[in-house]
Amino acid sequence: MHLIAAAQMVSTADKAYNLDVATRLVRQAASLGAHLVGLPENFSWMGPEPERPCAAEGLEGPTLSRMAELARGTRTTLLAGSILEEGAPGGRLYNTSVLFGPDGARLAVYRKMHLFDVDVGDGATYQESAAVAPGTEVVAADTVVGRLGMSVCYDLRFPELYRRLSKDGATLLAVPAAFTMMTGKDHWEVLLRARAIENQAYVLAPAQGGRHSAQRLTYGHAMVVDPWGLVTARASEGEGLAVAPVDPELQARIRRNLPCLSHRRLD
Repeated sequence: MHLIAAAQMVSTADKAYNLDVATRLVRQAASLGAHLVGLPENFSWMGPEPERPCAAEGLEGPTLSRMAELARGTRTTLLAGSILEEGAPGGRLYNTSVLFGPDGARLAVYRKMHLFDVDVGDGATYQESAAVAPGTEVVAADTVVGRLGMSVCYDLRFPELYRRLSKDGATLLAVPAAFTMMTGKDHWEVLLRARAIENQAYVLAPAQGGRHSAQRLTYGHAMVVDPWGLVTARASEGEGLAVAPVDPELQARIRRNLPCLSHRRLD
């Protein structure tokens, strides 16, 4: 049995500060015995949308290099929730999640597939695709905790992605996010539990949670959900951790007694 931890942050436009917070939370989770730690979407930078290009880096840039060193130093598998990655077509960026092994090696790179172009009624209109290009690949990777399927935030509303990850052997689904307060209060937990139940998988959901600026407020409630759909850990307000065990025997029993994954008729 392994412990996993979902971190909750309140990132701002101050990248140095954000990285210090992320480092502290990962080290705290490791000290509690977590073998896998997840950081939220945009953990390293959440500033004004026009400034996004200035915050972008490459996969070998300082932010991910620091996360690789942090994984190695704490001997944890570390999900760097997402950063803005430079180099997408048309001068745009990618919203990119990167998984590091406990030796600091890069295990997987996932670029957010579904982009947040919505008007949720909170006084702000979100147009992620104006600066961000969608990824095209479904990504899963083996870890000490199990096979981890990767996604980011708005992807959560598209169950077909998680079905693909499940078919690819995922036993744990990662959903680093920065859900708005308006959508989060009604949809965040419901959707996470649905994805867990549908795929009989653990869900690791790191989150942004708090006031980032006068214009941006996120819901938070980072959590871990088990394959029966029960929330086994949840962060409170502001910075924090949700830490819970992954029990392979429980998951195997659920999948054996309720074998819905083998009853699927549609791909």
